[in-house]
Amino acid sequence: MNTKNLYSKLLVIGTLFLASCNSSPEIDNATMLDGDLIFDASIYNPAQYLVSENISNPSTIQKNTPVIITVHGYSASTFEWDEFRTYATINANVLVSQVLLGGHGRTYEDFKNSTWKDWQDPIMAEYSALQAKGYTNISFAGSSTACPLVLDLIKQGAITNNGLKNIFLIDPIVIPADKLMTLVGFVGPMLGYFEATNTATEDLHYYHFRPQETLNELLDLIDQVRKDLQKGYQLPVGTKMKVYKSIKDETADAVSAVLIYKGLKNSDGTTINVEMIDSNLHVFTRLEGRDNVTQKDLDTQKQVFDDILLVLAQ
Repeated sequence: MNTKNLYSKLLVIGTLFLASCNSSPEIDNATMLDGDLIFDASIYNPAQYLVSENISNPSTIQKNTPVIITVHGYSASTFEWDEFRTYATINANVLVSQVLLGGHGRTYEDFKNSTWKDWQDPIMAEYSALQAKGYTNISFAGSSTACPLVLDLIKQGAITNNGLKNIFLIDPIVIPADKLMTLVGFVGPMLGYFEATNTATEDLHYYHFRPQETLNELLDLIDQVRKDLQKGYQLPVGTKMKVYKSIKDETADAVSAVLIYKGLKNSDGTTINVEMIDSNLHVFTRLEGRDNVTQKDLDTQKQVFDDILLVLAQ
């Protein structure tokens, strides 16, 4: 083992241990999602976010219209797909369902007490509701942690080829970029939580404080998905997938895309489509609320949105 790296890790552990005297975060209810005043908007009005709630009795035309279920990542909310929904509404004839992961978009305690299986439940609930109403052209778009959640559903056979056309994965996390995450199980109980460096806008839609329990859940999820990919499995018949992965990403290692490419095949055994994106942002498709967004970031976002909408129109 590299002595310098070992020393750095021990230094981090020591620092975290000294900081662990206060395991309860100081939450500003007025400015943070973590508090008990600001909830995700989909909780107040699900019909504005979920197609299954918005259209009680779909027509034949609506049943055949492409529906894309968008799913956000760990510690995020439906906000992560707002920009795509706005763009799709203007530029395409598609229906967009924005799913809020279980345990998310509520209080810090709600988040803390949730498991990754809880996070996954609303994904299946919306998919099943759309199927029950007769929709024939359903797709998924997931970002970050939504990707392993969807991959697990595929492996378990919960998502079938019954109307499922496409799956788009944005910056999937199977291997974390920060290798110190593996120490969460050791230092997490001492700390209680980890603090994110959000902007003021992001604090309204992303948890500022990440309970160590949820990070352990995340590690358990990606560990399971990694093992499944190493064994290998296939997409349902008639379902296609495309992976978009930032080359430089401080959250999800680029190796994540390689593992998916090697471990997951189309139903006929051919390889899935992977596109490496020249970006240093994690979930590069969400730009609102970030500092220092460049024209290149905007162009990349538009390129991928257009690519997704073109596939949905086929």
